[in-house]
Amino acid sequence: MVPVSKLQPDADALESGDPQPSAGSRASGWGVVLAGLVGGAVLALYAVATPFVIPAFRKVCLPFVPATPAQVGNVLAALQRRTGSVVDLGSGDGRIVIAAAKQGFRAVGFELNPWLVWYSRYRAWREGVHRSTSFYRSDLWKVSFSQYTNVVIFGVPQMMAPLEDKLQGELQISAKVIACRFPFPTWVPNQTAGEGIDTVWAYDAKSFHKRETGTETAAEEATKEK
Repeated sequence: MVPVSKLQPDADALESGDPQPSAGSRASGWGVVLAGLVGGAVLALYAVATPFVIPAFRKVCLPFVPATPAQVGNVLAALQRRTGSVVDLGSGDGRIVIAAAKQGFRAVGFELNPWLVWYSRYRAWREGVHRSTSFYRSDLWKVSFSQYTNVVIFGVPQMMAPLEDKLQGELQISAKVIACRFPFPTWVPNQTAGEGIDTVWAYDAKSFHKRETGTETAAEEATKEK
């Protein structure tokens, strides 16, 4: 026989009106919290990653792929004994611009991704070269590069032919163009450095301007006569 006291509900429980949570309900609550955290993390990752991925879906694809240390070194090697300004077309996180500024160049980057533009400015400030660098959010097809002495491009194959035409029509004869990862289709490089994906091709503007006008320098004519 069970004592009557055991059959009576706990007086404190009746007064509070709050049922005691079961182990199952506590587990369910933690599941909801965990699902919320995971969902929030996924949304945050999507928000951060989307601006970096979207450029890959444009008509002329120029996705953000950071330059390797070897590529940066090869670009700097191609810029040796050069002066003036350096412009990086599609400057990404700004590493080429920052490296050029550390070599004494006035360096500029054009990048369509706003997140990368702001990050590049922060990196330049952190590296102490913010006074000799500039980063602009702009479509490289809508900008004239006639004022720049040295042009760097990390391009993709489908953009190199139209970019070749654009630069040939804009650059001064003293300019130099450095292509990374992929060469220009018809220009003949005056210099190459590196191998594989780290290869860079350097082109003197006087070479492709000469082809455009069909003229030759006096030195070249004298060499042919010999």
